Amino acid sequence: MHFIKSSIVCSVNYRIYFLLLILILPSIANCQQSKLSKAINYISSFIASDYFQELKKTNNDLALTDTIYLRALDYEKLNYQEALFALTFAAIPYNKVELRIPVIGNIVTYRLPSAQEEIFQKKDENLPKRLFFDTPNDNYGDKDKLAHFFGSAFISYSSNIFDLGNVIGYFVEVFEQDFEVQNSIDNRDLRTNILGNIFGKVLKKKKKVLPSQVLIILSLFYCRYHL
Repeated sequence: MHFIKSSIVCSVNYRIYFLLLILILPSIANCQQSKLSKAINYISSFIASDYFQELKKTNNDLALTDTIYLRALDYEKLNYQEALFALTFAAIPYNKVELRIPVIGNIVTYRLPSAQEEIFQKKDENLPKRLFFDTPNDNYGDKDKLAHFFGSAFISYSSNIFDLGNVIGYFVEVFEQDFEVQNSIDNRDLRTNILGNIFGKVLKKKKKVLPSQVLIILSLFYCRYHL
């Protein structure tokens, strides 16, 4: 319980990753913007491809998540940090966010890095959506959770001196209260962020770990105590 309470501060809303990471990591977001866009396009095109559509017929969504991760890692030539960074944006099921400016109340629309509209739409249709035991039984499912997972993993993996995830968690709490128009973070978002944080930390020591091996923890915990 203490671990869960302390980890909740690592929550990061996928809708503000772009602005947050520009503020925290300008060297990555600005100097490598073109490279990031190419990586997002590559990953999105892969998810939108007929080949990936065929994979969906014979693989569950956890296995598909691993496939997307490994494809991104291969594209980035085993640069784990850049792969996680690109995956965060490629997995976001939206290509723009709306933020309210404090005091004056104006709403500003920011466009997130994303693939071309046709690829973006097809990618969103193909995103893995059955990730947890309590995934909503609808067409959307958990499509928004992969951005949470990979974004938190990126932050955790990139934190070499101290736990940057905790610092960013506090920053997000203030940011959302003052700026965000739609604050929809819930317990399922927080849980996914925690799992992403775990994945990033494990990845520092064990490069062969796969997203599914961490994502499944929640379902295994549920089976142990409820079945």
